[in-house]
Amino acid sequence: MSGTGKPHHFNLAHPANWERVDESVDSRFYQDPRLVVHVDDHFIATLGHFFAEKLPPNGVILDLMSSYKSHLPADYNPRFVVGHGMNEIELQSNDQLNQYFVQDLNRNPVLPFEDNHFDAVLSTVSVQYLRRPVEVFKEVGRVLKPGGLYIVSFSNRMFPTKAVALWRSLGEAERVDLVRQYFDESGAFEPAQVFTDVDTRHHSGSIFATFYAAKDPVYIVWSVKK
Repeated sequence: MSGTGKPHHFNLAHPANWERVDESVDSRFYQDPRLVVHVDDHFIATLGHFFAEKLPPNGVILDLMSSYKSHLPADYNPRFVVGHGMNEIELQSNDQLNQYFVQDLNRNPVLPFEDNHFDAVLSTVSVQYLRRPVEVFKEVGRVLKPGGLYIVSFSNRMFPTKAVALWRSLGEAERVDLVRQYFDESGAFEPAQVFTDVDTRHHSGSIFATFYAAKDPVYIVWSVKK
């Protein structure tokens, strides 16, 4: 379903919002490869269907904050896919990438590409770790072609010691609003749109949670470059 209504607004200037439980350098945390997916089959299938519907054919794609998998649908044929992440072994193992680079966006958010380069940029289950999100979103806007698409997806999973304090403090619907605010404050995008697919059994108050394993909730916030 699509998100509607007036979103919450957050004070992004407050330094405490960007603190983390583990303030060690990110390169140390990500130095050991994790050759696993971080969401369930339902999330992956839902995101794949969304990509199939939204991504341009034969597109040049940047998979930002990627790792072992990019979750592009098997029948999607991009012209070129660049992956970015924090662990080279994970990126080497991602068979959907044509090229990759390692960079800590929390230290240096400037992307090593010329303006108007990509047809689409993806950020899958990683936005919660950004300490300078508006700067990163501005950079995404810069490297996207006019009308290019930025798709940010997330669930309720995270590495809690590396997620920023603001993200950890919010409920799931508020996190959607936060990402919408990132898009807005970057100044690079049209008003963001929202897609959600949430199994209500994942809420602890549901009697069904006792008997069934809930599916990972899917939250997708996306927009096009102005």
